[in-house]
Amino acid sequence: MACTAIDDALDCTSSRPTTQGMQEELHALTGTSFALAPGEHPEEFLETAFQGEGSAPPLKFAHGTTTLGFVFNEGVVVAVDSRSTQGPFIASQSVQKVIEITPYLIGTMAGGAADCSFWERELGRQARLFELRNKKRITVAAASKVLNNICYSYKGYGLSIGSMVAGWDHTGPNLHYVDSDGQRLKAQRFSVGSGSTYAYGVLDEGYRKDLTIEEACELGRRAIHHATHRDAYSGGTVNVYLVQEDGWKKISADDTNDLFWERYRTEGAI
Repeated sequence: MACTAIDDALDCTSSRPTTQGMQEELHALTGTSFALAPGEHPEEFLETAFQGEGSAPPLKFAHGTTTLGFVFNEGVVVAVDSRSTQGPFIASQSVQKVIEITPYLIGTMAGGAADCSFWERELGRQARLFELRNKKRITVAAASKVLNNICYSYKGYGLSIGSMVAGWDHTGPNLHYVDSDGQRLKAQRFSVGSGSTYAYGVLDEGYRKDLTIEEACELGRRAIHHATHRDAYSGGTVNVYLVQEDGWKKISADDTNDLFWERYRTEGAI
């Protein structure tokens, strides 16, 4: 009974009243705090720290990436690039943008690398604690709600997160989107990042629920590659993951240059 109550409380679709016991459990799950900037109004730190004579110039956050995920009959495919940018500067070509939360849950990274990495790893810790307390795995909906609660509690404080949470639970394959504005959505397919419009063009054209595993993985790979070809802020390696009932597994990691010169260019796909 307690397990069902906690799942329902974390799932926004639940209409059950919250009990004192459930509130204590939820506080234990989401009670982690984060050090804030000193001052009476930490949420205004970024706005006020760079004002006045002799102040440093304001920080200009410029993010770039391409990530996507979609649900089909056999599971969930998640595909990402690996380029990290600081404005026009390419900081890294080997960023791991798929966060392996648990053996059955993965998340993606778009926005601030530190924010996504820290809080999705914190989600992994809380998911494991949930499993130890309740003797069952946390659902994808509940996991995305925990991350959403964290993001919403720091709304306006400067977090930059646009993450997908993908996994398989007793309801089947699931895909949720969570961002630092406090938004949480469930859908069959998402693409997030500066190259997402290019990825959507390929994804929408080739998506079907009855794709085979090979077709689905190729669709994700091709969509990310086309985005990296058109978006200067995406690139590096195309990493493809597949989530099924027995957990997630990494399918491939292909350099975008190799994909272009050895496959898609000769096929006339670009």
